[in-house]
Order: sequence, then C-alpha cells, then structure tokens
Amino acid sequence: MNFRLEFIPKGFETKLKHSDRLFLAGSCFTEQIGSKLAAHKFRLIDNPNGILFNPVSIASSIINYIENKQYRKADLFYHNELWGSWEHHTKFSALTAEDALQKINESQTTANLFLKSADWLMLTLGSAFVYEREGRKVVANCHKVPTDKFNKRLLSSEEVISTLDNLIHRLKKFNPKLKIIFTISPVRHLRDGFVENNRSKATLIQSVHHLVDKFEGLQYFPAYELIIDDLRDYRFFAEDMVHPNYAATNYVWEKFVQACIDESSQQLMKEINIINAAMHHKPFNPQSEAHKNFLKVNLQKLEYLATQYDYIDFSKERNFFES
Repeated sequence: MNFRLEFIPKGFETKLKHSDRLFLAGSCFTEQIGSKLAAHKFRLIDNPNGILFNPVSIASSIINYIENKQYRKADLFYHNELWGSWEHHTKFSALTAEDALQKINESQTTANLFLKSADWLMLTLGSAFVYEREGRKVVANCHKVPTDKFNKRLLSSEEVISTLDNLIHRLKKFNPKLKIIFTISPVRHLRDGFVENNRSKATLIQSVHHLVDKFEGLQYFPAYELIIDDLRDYRFFAEDMVHPNYAATNYVWEKFVQACIDESSQQLMKEINIINAAMHHKPFNPQSEAHKNFLKVNLQKLEYLATQYDYIDFSKERNFFES
C-alpha cells in the first residue's frame, strides 16, 4: 500500500555534462545544490552577490555582471558601523568602504568573466515580495534595517515576466550558447504569512512557466514540487519548519542528477564520490602500512582520473593523499 505519490521529474532533452561550466544565482537553496555540484568537481560560480530571493534583484545582479559594473563609494550605505550595498548580501559589508568595494568589485569581475563562457545558468527564485526604499528602488537585502524603513509589496506576474524577459534577451546577446534552468525555492517564507507565501510562489511559478514556454533553451526543474507535493511532511523540514532538511535536500539532489545530468557524467560522479569517501576515512593507525597502502591506491585512482579529465582540479585531493 502506497502512503505517498512519488514524483519523477521529466528528464531534460539536453543534459548537463561534467565538463560544462555552471553559473548559479538565487536563494539559499541554490547554494545547497551548488555545494553538491562543487563536491562532485563541477566547474561553477555560486551567488556572486550572495543569497538573493526576489526576481528583480536576481535580474539586476546578472545584468550588472554582463556590464561588469564597478561599484563606487556612492553606491554604498553606512549602517551599524558597517559599509554595505543594498544589492549585496551582508557578507560583502565591511568596516571601511574601501574593503567593501574591493570584495564587491572583485566578485563582479570574476562573475563577468565566468558568465561570458558559462554553458548553464541556474536561477532559483525564492519570493515575489520585494522591499523598496526611496524611489521604489528594490533592495536585495535589508541588512537588518527596520522593515518600516521600506515599502513591502508583492510583484505582479506581469512585472516578474517583464523583468525576466528582459534579462533573457540580455543574456542571449551576451552569451548565445547559454542554457537557462529555472527553479522555485521550496523554502517557505512564512514570515510573509501562509496565504501570502502561497500567492508569492504562485506568481513565480506562473511567470517562469510562461517564459519556459516562450523561449528555446529554457528548462524548469521542479525542486518546489518535489518538496511540497512529493515529500509533503514536516519530518523533511528543519526545526524552523520552513527550510528543507538534509534528507529532503539529498532527495531533490538525487532527482536533479537523474533528470538533468547525462549518464557519463553520473558515472564520473560515482568515481569522484569514492575519492571523497577516501578523504573522509579516519584510519585507526595513520602510521600503519595498511593505511599507507590505502593512500597509495587512492592516489593512483586520482591520477588516473586526472589524466582522463584534465579540466578537473584535483590539487587538494592530491595533496591529501601524498601527505
């Protein structure tokens, strides 16, 4: 007897290859998937502005990468003894404007160069609510400034579609080979309210599917549906009851691999997993001949992979096994 309905996402027509370059931007769920891709030695860049939630801020940040915008002191603000940017996460804030600008502009340059040569762009939208300051300027992060200093509102589907439509046109001109994956974050923004969160997610889902149907080269991966409609249980959420927990994230990751990554790359990922497991192995006696042989065997496996896949940087793993 079945107690749940399993959802098997439809496989992409064109799948990711391990040699592809991936650019990820959006909510915290983006970083969870990005960390798993990085652990399997995919070449990627993840959230150069830090975590972003709303489509206006995500689109604005990517257009700034395209233009390689370099920030100036006038673009920053000073609050709680820190210099920060309304377009960046608090991890870019600093005690001096010079330090903040150095971190921001280095990230901008890196993002511009990577995006130009990227094969895939994965955008994870978290919320259709935006916070605006004077002149209806949307902020990407409120930096713990009291919310009464902002105007909060829900974007319409038309606004989201227009914003992302313009972004897609800019991207196609900047990097014609770029393929785009949209996902909706399964993290529930219940501070907005239960009804409001569902309105927000519905706006994002409707807008994204409108664009996927309109443009070639756009894909949708149903991370939101896998958590909300497949798992459907609070045991798959963290203690805050809004963020998917480790088991849920792994479940979505497994579905992502099956639907989005080609078979030869999946096989390579299994071999990399063996290397990763060996690195986390805790020997009973590090000085024993058995452990030295263990290191030698895994170093040989590593050297074979490095020869076969010369685009992968195994320097950290090589140092570990040689030590």
